[in-house]
Amino acid sequence: MEVEPARRDAAALDPELLQLPELAPGALRENSIIADALYSQWLVLPETAKLVKSLIEDAKAGTTLNVAGTSASTNAASSSSLPSMFPAGSAPPLSPRSTSGSPRVMRRGSGAGPSSLGSPLKLVSEPVREVIPQFYFKNGRPPPKDLKEQCLSRIDHLFFGGEGLQIQEFRSVTKDICKLPSFFSSVLFKKIDVACTGTVSRDAFVEYWINDNKITMDMASQIFEILRKPGYNSLTQDDFKPVLKELLATHPGLEFLQGTPEFQERYAETVIYRIFYSINRSGNGHLTLRELKRGNLIAALQQLDEEEDINKVLRYFSYEHFYVIYCKFWELDTDHDFLIDKENLIRYGNHSLTYRIVDRIFTQIPRKFTSMTEGKMGYEDFVYFILSEEDKSSEPSLEYWFKCIDLDGNGILTSNEMQFFYEEQLHRMECMAQEPVLFDDILCQMIDMIGPENESYFTLRDLKRCKLSGNIFNILFNLNKFMAFETRDPFLIRQERENPTLTEWDRFAHREYIRLSMEEDGEDASNGSGDVWDESLEAPF
Repeated sequence: MEVEPARRDAAALDPELLQLPELAPGALRENSIIADALYSQWLVLPETAKLVKSLIEDAKAGTTLNVAGTSASTNAASSSSLPSMFPAGSAPPLSPRSTSGSPRVMRRGSGAGPSSLGSPLKLVSEPVREVIPQFYFKNGRPPPKDLKEQCLSRIDHLFFGGEGLQIQEFRSVTKDICKLPSFFSSVLFKKIDVACTGTVSRDAFVEYWINDNKITMDMASQIFEILRKPGYNSLTQDDFKPVLKELLATHPGLEFLQGTPEFQERYAETVIYRIFYSINRSGNGHLTLRELKRGNLIAALQQLDEEEDINKVLRYFSYEHFYVIYCKFWELDTDHDFLIDKENLIRYGNHSLTYRIVDRIFTQIPRKFTSMTEGKMGYEDFVYFILSEEDKSSEPSLEYWFKCIDLDGNGILTSNEMQFFYEEQLHRMECMAQEPVLFDDILCQMIDMIGPENESYFTLRDLKRCKLSGNIFNILFNLNKFMAFETRDPFLIRQERENPTLTEWDRFAHREYIRLSMEEDGEDASNGSGDVWDESLEAPF
């Protein structure tokens, strides 16, 4: 029959010579029938029978098995001993192969040798899948096992009774386990004790601090989560009040205020106003986590928890700084209604400011007043003003005064706008019999000082880039500071270089506190001489 020769011819076909496509292991697993058929064809080849018989004889003789493809020394032999599907000399010539362009040649050259079974079919290994570790955790990164065990050990030590801790006993947990400033104890306790039972159990603390992954957060994120109200993504001024309340009750540097709750409240308000002035750069009264991380509040809180002298914590919490701010406001608020108007503010700094800049402030362009009285500035508004006036090197101050001078609000200060404010300065110099400095000369001096990108106007970016930019505003509307800059004392310059960490505000507050304390000592001395004392004129401290 003709079927049998055809079958023999088909069985004699060499896949290598036909350049059949290579099969991946997955394809053979999915098509087991094809794999079985190929294996059956390979077994019936005469050369396969000879190979198997030879391996059996070698195994009986105890010699080393030499399977084609298992040794580099037999590669050449194995290629000739493989079964061929074409009779000798009857194979047609192959088309020329490109050694550089054929993907098949490239794969064969870079891969391993033939399979251990000597099969002409080349199996392509599946690519190794690289496992990328999880890098985003919605509720924070879980704590490592060793950190968790250490924390649980300390928790078991502090919660040894098993009955939970009351708010007076929770301070050690805040300080030793959470590594937070101790005056966050009450707010953290109430954050966990949602039901207001007056007790925090071990399980409740573990659930909040460890299971909610607070332990792996940085301190800024921990404080943000503790202070933040549920459902809010920012902090308001009210969120800081419980912290300041505990600080006033526990810090040794503030014990002398225990008998004056009114001034305790004023101190807390001033600290919060200063925090939002410096950190809440958007000025919307909502402090975000990003703003909290970018500011220096966390470092100040850590220093405050370790330092007993409150006046050494210059950032935000110094009592001397509060004393200066409050007394300055008290001096201007002649009727003591806790509001000041234009006529009050014009007396600030011994009438150092011009009427035009005061009018500009009361238009609420640099900052909208929080007082509900028309034409009146409240205490919070005054805190923002005095911080901006006495430290024009800070970015909040530059932004405050830039808005005042930018009359049309187009984001640039032109020579016409600056000349409008300088005209009053020039008039005041003439009235004081001082040699006036023409605006054209002043403008050249300011351009040399700032070095703007475009000499026809100043941008806020130009001012923030220069350390002397605060003097621009003194030139335009503060005559006393302008003259002091023109005739600056070399001794003061040397002092500034010796203490570069002190800001202009720090130096001003220190000088003013000494002056105010000396005035108060003088009043006390005159009061002790038997003079009649009018309580209505009593200083706030």
